[in-house]
Amino acid sequence: MSDLSSILPPLPLDGPEADRRHEELVRGRFERQLHSFPNFGTYLGIHAEDGRLADLSRHAVLEELAAEQRFLTDIESLDGADMSPPGSFERELSLLSVRRSIFDTETQRLWERKASATDEVGDGLFLLFARNFAPLSERLDSIASRLEAAPIALEQSKDRLGDRPVRLWNELELDAAGSLPSLFDEVVAAGRSELGEDSAEQRRLEAASDGARKALEDYSGWLRELLGRSVDDFALGSEAYDELISLRAFDGLTTDEILEIGHEQLAVNHEGRRAAAREVDPSASEAEVLDRIKSDHPERFEEALAAYQEVMFRARDFVAERGLGTLPAGETLSVIPTPEYLRRVMPFAAYFSPAKFDADPRGLYIVTPSVDDDPGAMREHNHASISNTSIHEAYPGHHHQLSAAMRHPSLARLMVDAPEFVEGWGMYCEQMMREQGFDATPRHRVIMYTDAIWRACRIILDIRLHRGEIGVDEAIDFLVEHTGFERPNATAEVHRYTYTPTYQLSYLLGKVLLLRLRDDEQRRLGTDFSLGRFHDALLYSGSLPISFHRRLLAGEGGGATLPAGAA
Repeated sequence: MSDLSSILPPLPLDGPEADRRHEELVRGRFERQLHSFPNFGTYLGIHAEDGRLADLSRHAVLEELAAEQRFLTDIESLDGADMSPPGSFERELSLLSVRRSIFDTETQRLWERKASATDEVGDGLFLLFARNFAPLSERLDSIASRLEAAPIALEQSKDRLGDRPVRLWNELELDAAGSLPSLFDEVVAAGRSELGEDSAEQRRLEAASDGARKALEDYSGWLRELLGRSVDDFALGSEAYDELISLRAFDGLTTDEILEIGHEQLAVNHEGRRAAAREVDPSASEAEVLDRIKSDHPERFEEALAAYQEVMFRARDFVAERGLGTLPAGETLSVIPTPEYLRRVMPFAAYFSPAKFDADPRGLYIVTPSVDDDPGAMREHNHASISNTSIHEAYPGHHHQLSAAMRHPSLARLMVDAPEFVEGWGMYCEQMMREQGFDATPRHRVIMYTDAIWRACRIILDIRLHRGEIGVDEAIDFLVEHTGFERPNATAEVHRYTYTPTYQLSYLLGKVLLLRLRDDEQRRLGTDFSLGRFHDALLYSGSLPISFHRRLLAGEGGGATLPAGAA
């Protein structure tokens, strides 16, 4: 690992010794993970390991688990009473992060039941290819190195699987192995233009692609054999699920209380959609109105991409003009089609945040043309949905929030996983922007409520699937019934739910918690409350659990962070 002192925040020179010890431990963990997980460094814009892939062997997983357990012991040995208030707050974040990491490896054990080498290879290539952080020729050199490393990674991953691999998950991996070579083809084609067909660099790139393709064919054969001894039982189970809920720091909410919120929100948003549909056409049924709205879409996907870009920049201007939040200086965002290898697990749209340490960080907003070339896919790119999705993914949603969060210097905050804030913020913005008058027509509100119904379904299905109360087919039927999604999209959605326990419920639960927090702050501050300052305090304090944001707003841990000029 190269010297990181030039890009990492300096260790504290004064203050309590326990504060400094905590920062040393966090930095050690961060540097360890940069080495263990090269894609993590590429994602963050630290490029010393861009030519490597992670060691995917069982031994490496267990070594990382042992290192995390040592880190936990070291952090627990620090007494928060010996630390400054900000230092003690950061220590709690480190405990939250590492306990969740240990749970994922030791209890959930997804790594032992789902082959996932295609994620390592695909993500490693995509991040290098899609982000323009260096000349393409340099990035293609790193891509060639990772392609050359792919056969080893694919082979290493085979010894991770235990005696109860999940059939559905490994069928998805087999599909991914079949589509991943399309990314290789894109890379090789770019190399011909950039490097020249007869150059030594291009010959190396093509040879590496051929080697990775052959290794994927062998890996696919192994997966087919694996399916013969796979099981259908994927549920995490009630006891482990409850433990995971407690580790997520959801303001003390239990699983049953969250499920109740899901059912309440499903009813509330169904009623909201019915009312908005009556505004569109009181003589038509709700289903007819929804069909009419979904039928209003661009003819071609290229036109849809242009529409996504138009609405996201219009939303950006709206946020700035209304003072709804301070946009980070220099933020940029690109909209591109979802790579083919990701389309079955990202059936609609997704967002890749800017790399924190890149000189010119740029967010990536990816949009999926279709799943399995479904002829009805363009209906999901209707004009009202394009607006709602762009608010969620771009401005003032994920891109705005994550671009602001990465400005905070704390490594402990950088390593916290808090999807109920990140995804909840995106959903909160969908409602907040309508409240403020952006694209607030009945048609737009029908789609907003439809998307909220979808996220209410996620709460219910996340919990019930992992408690073992329903199966996949029943979950797909439930999602189609309540949302009207095209069935291939609903199928891809539910398949993802089965291996991401508590992530899917984070969207709408996070929105509910953020609305509660906003109400509490309005009551606390009265006439001093400012919506823009409230948003900035959340955005610039990092991607933290909402319960931790609540504490910062109350003045704990040094208080919330605000950008210059926002106080």
